[in-house]
Amino acid sequence: MAGPVDAKGKRKPKVVAKRKAARGARAAAAKVATRTPARAAAQSVSRAASKPRSDAPAKSARTAKPKLKAKSKRVRAQRVRVPRPKLRPDLVGASVMRIIAADADLHEGVAALRAACAVMAKVHDLAGAPPLRRRAGGFEGLARIIVGQQLSVASAAAIWARTEKLVQPFTPARLLALSDAELASAGLSGPKIRTLRAIAQACVAGLDLDALAAASDAEVHDALTSVNGIGPWTADIYLMFCLGRADAWAPGDLALQIAAQQAFGLKQRPDKDELLEIAERWRPWRGVAARLLWAYYAVAKDKEKSGAVPV
Repeated sequence: MAGPVDAKGKRKPKVVAKRKAARGARAAAAKVATRTPARAAAQSVSRAASKPRSDAPAKSARTAKPKLKAKSKRVRAQRVRVPRPKLRPDLVGASVMRIIAADADLHEGVAALRAACAVMAKVHDLAGAPPLRRRAGGFEGLARIIVGQQLSVASAAAIWARTEKLVQPFTPARLLALSDAELASAGLSGPKIRTLRAIAQACVAGLDLDALAAASDAEVHDALTSVNGIGPWTADIYLMFCLGRADAWAPGDLALQIAAQQAFGLKQRPDKDELLEIAERWRPWRGVAARLLWAYYAVAKDKEKSGAVPV
């Protein structure tokens, strides 16, 4: 049945619309009829999962940001982290023990070393009794170590005498009041002037050098090496001569390395780590062993000049 048409032979719009609606209804009914129960259940679950739960708290920008902030903080911390110098193994757990204050303490240490080490007994036989070499501590004692670095004994004594005369009284404030030109007139190099100023500024800012007399070796090392220009060798020498620590040791000292090489008949000069290992046999009198080796080094040098063979 063709249905009603207009004068031009075309179907009327209302009839077309009704027929389209009927076709859509039949297609929907067929779709519902062919859907299986399992498929219907899966679609229901999918629609439910896509909708937000009414009992779950909605995520806001405020709750999401802290994770981003925490991550950014960790990144920043990694960027600015500076590794601290590794603490020397022989200083770990070390505490204030024996103090070398007089020749009697030195003699006790020499006797203990002779009994414990045959090489040290030969060194003592050649070098004789070592000097006490105790120095004043505090700002003046530390400054004297800086002034004497990498100089002969005679040159160090002459420059120190001029420096001591120039800085009167010998205090951090007085040294800071002097110009670089005035300090250089005493024979001080530029790097030593900068180090002396750094020590003086640290003391003015609160570094209590006198209080280090009651601190452990590790604490003394940490306090001194935190000052710009002071390295492990300076801290070791301060421990040994200014604080009188009987077990202080300076593994980075070139003369001690050479003396140990000669005394033990080694083919190569030991580095600081190897010298630390060698010196373990001398604890708790490494400070006395250092004095013996320095004395031995001086004697060996004289014998080399004369053609004699050291121990």
